[in-house]
This record gives sequence, C-alpha cells and structure tokens, in this order.
Amino acid sequence: MRPAVPDTARPGQESVWDYPRPAIAQRSDRHVLIEHRGVTFADTRHSVRTIETSHPPSYYIPPSDILMSALRRSTRQSFCEWKGNAVYYDVEIAGDVMRDVAWSYPTPNAAFATLRDHIAFYAGPFDGCFVDGERVIPQPGAFYGGWITADLAGPFKGVPGSRYW
Repeated sequence: MRPAVPDTARPGQESVWDYPRPAIAQRSDRHVLIEHRGVTFADTRHSVRTIETSHPPSYYIPPSDILMSALRRSTRQSFCEWKGNAVYYDVEIAGDVMRDVAWSYPTPNAAFATLRDHIAFYAGPFDGCFVDGERVIPQPGAFYGGWITADLAGPFKGVPGSRYW
C-alpha cells in the first residue's frame, strides 16, 4: 500500500513508488565503489541492482571486483520470498571487523539467477559507498540494504511508520 504522502520526484529522478512489486534484478553499468579505512574494498561497473516498490536499489557486486580476502562467512541467514535463501558475511579491513554487513544468494530463485555469485553490502558501516561518484545514504531501518542517491525520490521503506507499506 502506498503511503498517503505526495510524490516528491523531480525531473530526472526515479520514484521508488514506480518500481515493481515483486522485485526484479537488472544489470547495471553504474560505477559502484566501496572504501573503508583507506582501502578500496569494491569497485565495479558490472553490478546487478534489485529494485522493488518503496525501496532504493541494492547493488550486487561480482566477486572479481571485491577484495574477497576481507570477507568471512557468518552464521546469519535470511529468506526473501522472491530471491530465496540469503547467507551473510563479515568484513574485516585494517583490523576493523564489521559483522553481517554483506549478503548473497548462492542459489537464487530462477527470476534472480543473475544474483548468483554476486554480493551486496549495507552502506552504513563503511567509510564510503558511492554510485557514479556520489556518496550514498543508507536506506533507513536495520534490515534494509538499499542505497539512496540524489536521482531517487521516496519516501523510502524503513522510515518510522513504514512497517506495513
């Protein structure tokens, strides 16, 4: 259900309320960069973004563009009704251990096959996450992993009062 708020999209912006439900995955050539403690941890132009009504995109990065030696599989798991079973990773960079900050779908449902072998990251714990050079704002809420950029218009799932959107 769409919240009773006006559409805030300006020309050139995507409204997350125009995104589909159920979610979809689409290849992206946008420049996605993650930095932490002076280390370029991930850098790609070959991501897959997932979009869903009311959510900013999550970017899934191929392992070839990630400093994989910094990842450790954690015990956390979750389930998405569309994507399937997710596994999580801790990241350690320059002695800083960030718990459960990354997730992937090792055997995604057929509609999300492009996510196989790709990993997404919560933006909040890192020193900098960027899309096309713009520092992203993490999606509100402890569970959601979307990345907000200036070319998106909300309101975004995760703000207070959005639990049943």
